[in-house]
Amino acid sequence: MATLYDVPAEDLIEALAEELDGRIEEPDWVEFTKTSVDRELPPQQDDFWHVRAASLLRKVAIRGPVGVERLATEYGGSKQGSTRYRVSGSHHTGGSRKIIRTALQQLEDEGLLETAKGEGRRVTDDGRSLLDTTAGETLEDLDRPELQKYA
Repeated sequence: MATLYDVPAEDLIEALAEELDGRIEEPDWVEFTKTSVDRELPPQQDDFWHVRAASLLRKVAIRGPVGVERLATEYGGSKQGSTRYRVSGSHHTGGSRKIIRTALQQLEDEGLLETAKGEGRRVTDDGRSLLDTTAGETLEDLDRPELQKYA
């Protein structure tokens, strides 16, 4: 049986986003919100919310228990420090904690994540089952001979 470690991340996240499309609802404010301080515009993807939720579910499954602060660090980026009058190096900025927190709360409401007191969030048995089932289906659909040994 294939697990989430056997499937390439981008393929698994895409399949999970389709699965979560009917389960979680995109908030109204998402179309106006930037994902980090270093960004200039909001995301342009139509299914951004479901892709981010799927990515968060995968990250929590791999690194969990994990908190919002550490996830914000992983979803951050490099903020340029230079302007015309001031020259300084780039600095790392964290991602939007509001987006991460809201998506995690929606995944908790679906029963895919749970809160571990003082440790962060971790995947429930239902969440692990969803990840492994989706990974198995994705692996069967992929036409990559080097991955057939995991099927």
